[in-house]
Amino acid sequence: MIHYQLRCADGHGFDGWFVDSAGFERQAKAGLIACPRCGDLKIERALMAPAVPRKGAPARNRRQPDGAADGPAAAPARSPAPRPGQGMGQGTAQAVASIPEMSAEIRAVLQKLRAEVESRCDYVGPEFAAEARRIKSGEREDRGIYGETTPEEAEALADEGIEVSRIPWVPRADS
Repeated sequence: MIHYQLRCADGHGFDGWFVDSAGFERQAKAGLIACPRCGDLKIERALMAPAVPRKGAPARNRRQPDGAADGPAAAPARSPAPRPGQGMGQGTAQAVASIPEMSAEIRAVLQKLRAEVESRCDYVGPEFAAEARRIKSGEREDRGIYGETTPEEAEALADEGIEVSRIPWVPRADS
Protein backbone atom coordinates (compact mmCIF):
# COMPACT_ATOMS: atom_id res chain seq x y z
CA MET A 1 0.00 0.00 0.00
CA ILE A 2 1.13 3.54 -0.69
CA HIS A 3 0.02 6.65 1.21
CA TYR A 4 -0.44 9.98 -0.54
CA GLN A 5 -1.37 13.43 0.64
CA LEU A 6 -3.99 14.57 -1.88
CA ARG A 7 -5.45 17.95 -2.78
CA CYS A 8 -8.49 19.01 -4.79
CA ALA A 9 -8.65 22.02 -7.12
CA ASP A 10 -10.16 24.06 -4.25
CA GLY A 11 -7.09 23.31 -2.11
CA HIS A 12 -8.71 20.91 0.37
CA GLY A 13 -6.14 18.39 1.58
CA PHE A 14 -6.77 14.78 2.57
CA ASP A 15 -5.01 11.42 2.81
CA GLY A 16 -5.32 8.53 0.40
CA TRP A 17 -4.13 4.92 0.48
CA PHE A 18 -3.65 3.03 -2.78
CA VAL A 19 -2.36 -0.38 -3.80
CA ASP A 20 0.41 1.32 -5.80
CA SER A 21 1.11 4.56 -7.65
CA ALA A 22 -0.40 3.14 -10.86
CA GLY A 23 -3.62 2.50 -8.91
CA PHE A 24 -3.73 6.16 -7.89
CA GLU A 25 -3.03 7.35 -11.44
CA ARG A 26 -5.69 5.04 -12.92
CA GLN A 27 -8.35 6.09 -10.40
CA ALA A 28 -7.51 9.80 -10.66
CA LYS A 29 -7.60 9.72 -14.47
CA ALA A 30 -10.99 7.95 -14.40
CA GLY A 31 -12.40 10.53 -11.96
CA LEU A 32 -12.88 7.92 -9.25
CA ILE A 33 -11.25 9.90 -6.43
CA ALA A 34 -13.29 12.67 -4.87
CA CYS A 35 -12.55 15.31 -2.26
CA PRO A 36 -14.38 14.24 0.91
CA ARG A 37 -15.06 17.89 1.71
CA CYS A 38 -16.45 19.33 -1.53
CA GLY A 39 -16.81 16.36 -3.89
CA ASP A 40 -14.36 17.78 -6.47
CA LEU A 41 -13.06 15.06 -8.80
CA LYS A 42 -9.95 16.96 -9.95
CA ILE A 43 -7.46 15.47 -7.48
CA GLU A 44 -3.67 15.68 -7.46
CA ARG A 45 -0.92 14.53 -5.15
CA ALA A 46 0.36 17.16 -2.74
CA LEU A 47 3.97 17.50 -1.64
CA MET A 48 4.83 15.13 1.21
CA ALA A 49 7.75 14.72 3.55
CA PRO A 50 9.28 11.26 3.24
CA ALA A 51 8.68 8.84 6.11
CA VAL A 52 12.22 8.02 7.22
CA PRO A 53 12.37 5.73 10.26
CA ARG A 54 14.76 6.65 13.05
CA LYS A 55 17.65 4.28 13.46
CA GLY A 56 16.73 1.56 15.96
CA ALA A 57 13.09 2.69 16.18
CA PRO A 58 10.51 -0.10 16.07
CA ALA A 59 8.37 -0.38 12.96
CA ARG A 60 5.06 1.41 13.21
CA ASN A 61 1.89 -0.64 13.46
CA ARG A 62 0.31 -0.18 10.05
CA ARG A 63 -3.21 -1.20 11.08
CA GLN A 64 -5.84 1.49 11.07
CA PRO A 65 -7.47 2.38 14.38
CA ASP A 66 -10.79 0.58 14.90
CA GLY A 67 -12.94 1.32 11.86
CA ALA A 68 -10.91 4.37 10.74
CA ALA A 69 -11.22 3.67 7.04
CA ASP A 70 -12.03 -0.02 6.98
CA GLY A 71 -15.80 0.21 6.94
CA PRO A 72 -18.03 -1.71 4.59
CA ALA A 73 -17.95 -1.17 0.90
CA ALA A 74 -21.15 0.12 -0.61
CA ALA A 75 -22.26 -0.21 -4.20
CA PRO A 76 -24.14 2.69 -5.71
CA ALA A 77 -27.57 3.34 -4.26
CA ARG A 78 -30.23 3.65 -6.94
CA SER A 79 -32.29 6.22 -5.08
CA PRO A 80 -31.16 9.85 -4.73
CA ALA A 81 -27.61 9.86 -3.44
CA PRO A 82 -25.26 12.45 -1.99
CA ARG A 83 -23.32 14.82 -4.28
CA PRO A 84 -20.70 13.13 -6.44
CA GLY A 85 -17.83 11.83 -4.39
CA GLN A 86 -19.59 12.16 -1.05
CA GLY A 87 -20.46 8.62 -0.10
CA MET A 88 -22.21 5.98 -2.13
CA GLY A 89 -21.78 5.38 -5.80
CA GLN A 90 -19.06 7.73 -6.98
CA GLY A 91 -16.01 5.56 -7.40
CA THR A 92 -13.41 3.83 -5.34
CA ALA A 93 -12.24 6.86 -3.45
CA GLN A 94 -10.44 5.23 -0.58
CA ALA A 95 -9.13 8.60 0.47
CA VAL A 96 -10.56 9.20 3.92
CA ALA A 97 -8.91 11.63 6.27
CA SER A 98 -7.30 9.89 9.21
CA ILE A 99 -8.85 11.48 12.28
CA PRO A 100 -7.48 10.12 15.57
CA GLU A 101 -10.11 11.83 17.69
CA MET A 102 -13.16 12.33 15.56
CA SER A 103 -15.12 15.51 16.22
CA ALA A 104 -18.76 15.18 17.26
CA GLU A 105 -19.82 16.91 14.03
CA ILE A 106 -17.95 14.47 11.80
CA ARG A 107 -19.19 11.50 13.83
CA ALA A 108 -22.80 12.74 13.43
CA VAL A 109 -22.37 13.05 9.64
CA LEU A 110 -20.91 9.54 9.43
CA GLN A 111 -23.74 8.18 11.58
CA LYS A 112 -26.25 9.79 9.22
CA LEU A 113 -24.41 8.29 6.23
CA ARG A 114 -24.54 4.86 7.88
CA ALA A 115 -28.29 5.22 8.50
CA GLU A 116 -28.81 6.20 4.83
CA VAL A 117 -26.80 3.23 3.55
CA GLU A 118 -28.63 0.83 5.88
CA SER A 119 -32.05 2.18 4.86
CA ARG A 120 -31.42 2.28 1.07
CA CYS A 121 -29.15 -0.72 0.46
CA ASP A 122 -29.23 -4.46 1.11
CA TYR A 123 -26.64 -5.93 3.47
CA VAL A 124 -24.78 -8.84 1.82
CA GLY A 125 -22.01 -9.33 4.40
CA PRO A 126 -18.75 -10.94 3.29
CA GLU A 127 -20.35 -11.87 -0.06
CA PHE A 128 -20.11 -8.23 -1.19
CA ALA A 129 -17.65 -8.74 -4.08
CA ALA A 130 -19.45 -11.82 -5.42
CA GLU A 131 -22.87 -10.13 -5.19
CA ALA A 132 -21.57 -6.95 -6.86
CA ARG A 133 -20.30 -9.08 -9.76
CA ARG A 134 -23.66 -10.90 -10.02
CA ILE A 135 -25.46 -7.53 -10.20
CA LYS A 136 -23.04 -6.24 -12.85
CA SER A 137 -23.52 -9.39 -14.97
CA GLY A 138 -27.32 -9.12 -14.74
CA GLU A 139 -27.59 -12.34 -12.76
CA ARG A 140 -29.20 -10.37 -9.89
CA GLU A 141 -31.45 -7.31 -9.81
CA ASP A 142 -29.74 -3.93 -9.99
CA ARG A 143 -29.77 -2.49 -6.45
CA GLY A 144 -27.55 -0.85 -3.87
CA ILE A 145 -25.72 -3.24 -1.57
CA TYR A 146 -23.23 -3.01 1.28
CA GLY A 147 -21.03 -5.47 3.08
CA GLU A 148 -17.42 -6.36 3.72
CA THR A 149 -14.57 -6.90 1.30
CA THR A 150 -10.80 -6.68 1.33
CA PRO A 151 -8.95 -3.69 -0.14
CA GLU A 152 -7.63 -6.03 -2.84
CA GLU A 153 -11.16 -7.15 -3.78
CA ALA A 154 -12.36 -3.52 -3.84
CA GLU A 155 -9.51 -2.67 -6.23
CA ALA A 156 -10.34 -5.69 -8.39
CA LEU A 157 -13.99 -4.59 -8.56
CA ALA A 158 -12.90 -1.10 -9.62
CA ASP A 159 -10.65 -2.61 -12.31
CA GLU A 160 -13.72 -4.53 -13.57
CA GLY A 161 -15.69 -1.28 -13.84
CA ILE A 162 -17.83 -1.93 -10.76
CA GLU A 163 -18.21 1.27 -8.75
CA VAL A 164 -17.68 0.83 -5.01
CA SER A 165 -16.92 3.16 -2.13
CA ARG A 166 -15.31 2.38 1.19
CA ILE A 167 -16.78 4.37 4.02
CA PRO A 168 -15.81 4.75 7.68
CA TRP A 169 -18.31 2.68 9.63
CA VAL A 170 -18.97 4.33 12.98
CA PRO A 171 -21.33 3.00 15.68
CA ARG A 172 -24.99 3.89 15.18
CA ALA A 173 -26.24 7.07 16.82
CA ASP A 174 -28.59 5.02 18.99
CA SER A 175 -25.92 2.65 20.34
